[in-house]
Parts: sequence; C-alpha cells; structure tokens
Amino acid sequence: MEYTILAADDEIELLDVLELYLGRENIRIRKAKDGIEAMEIFRTGGIHLALLDIMMPGLDGFSVLRKIRETSKIPAIMLTAKSEDYDKILGLELGADDYVTKPYNPLEVVARIKAQLRRNYDYHEDTAKKPDILQAKGVVLNAGEGVVTLDGKALELTSTEFKILRLFLSNPGRIFTRQQIFEQVWEEDYAGDDNTVMVHISNLRSKLDQPSGQETLIKTVKGLGYKIERETK
Repeated sequence: MEYTILAADDEIELLDVLELYLGRENIRIRKAKDGIEAMEIFRTGGIHLALLDIMMPGLDGFSVLRKIRETSKIPAIMLTAKSEDYDKILGLELGADDYVTKPYNPLEVVARIKAQLRRNYDYHEDTAKKPDILQAKGVVLNAGEGVVTLDGKALELTSTEFKILRLFLSNPGRIFTRQQIFEQVWEEDYAGDDNTVMVHISNLRSKLDQPSGQETLIKTVKGLGYKIERETK
C-alpha cells in the first residue's frame, strides 16, 4: 500500500528534508506552511497520517488536530519546540498518537511515521487479505492452525521464525531489508544494525533445507536483503 501523509510546519525547509527521507520509504508527503493550508489539504482526502507542528500561524497544531478528529481517526504526530509535559498531555488528550520534540533527527521522525502507519494499516491488511494457506517448493504454512510442513512433515518453528516465514510466503518475489523484517515481525522500531534478523533467518533456513540438495527457499540478495522467489507456472 502506498501512503500519503500531511505534514504542516511553518519551517518549510524542515519539511523539505523530511520529504527526501520519506521518499526513500515510498511515502508521499503533502506539505503545508500553516494550519489553514493543512486543513485545505486534509479536506481533499487521501491522507493516511498527519504530522502537525503545534506553533503555526493561522491555526495552530492543536486546532488542526481538533478539526481532523471531528471526521477522521487517522494517526497524528505532533511536533513541538517545547518540552513541557502540558503540550504532550494536551496533544494526547486531543487524539494525537505520538509527539516529537524539536530539534529532531529526521530519521527518528520517519521511524515514528512508519510505526504509526504499520500499526494502523498493515495489521488490518494482513488479517483481511492474506490467505490461511501459503506454500512454496514443498513448504506449506497454515496460518489458522499455526502449522508448517515440509514435504508433508511437520516443522518445529519458533513464533518468530513462523512470522518471518509467513512474511516471505505472503510476498513472493519481494525483497525485504533487515529493517523491514524487524519492524514487521517484531512490531518495533529498528534500533540499528545488529545480527538479530540474520540469526533468525539462519535458524529458519536450517529447518527448511531440502534433503534433495535443492536451492535454499529464502534467498539472500546481496546488498539488499532477503526474498522467496515467485514460483512460475
């Protein structure tokens, strides 16, 4: 799913920087320089998340959030130059989902945006659209029963290995980076480059090895990540 966020801040140069980082994640941004323009953009529709600076001309971030909450439950993140607890509490009471204090690291903001999009949209897509039975090259995953078999024989997978395998089988041909795997399986923000994902994939591969010497199911794409090949008919 392609996401579009509304980002409102009178410091438009900050939004220009965020646009560069969000573009790398295939997240579209519609920028507003004040609260009035933010509401105009919101009313055009197609917005999945609002990123709102509290101190803006015209309408401040709190006022924009109040108006959005009259008709929408989209996730909202507040930007504030203040560190007072009052601003944070008020934002949460008005329906904000998160907040970031300026000055901020744009990577942190992107991570928080992705976390909110994942929690609010990806889970529902999973449960509504992904089939209970997934399979590839002799591996069959029954999501409803929590069972995985290889050539008809049951495999003992940990819950994390099960989730990783389901992620790949649900998206044949798609390359997942370590960060994407971590955030979708652990449902937490990726803290940095460690071996957690690699270790779990290594363990999973050892359980999926084909006795016939067939090529491993989960492939490494050098410099990019991992994937399961799409089967051709």
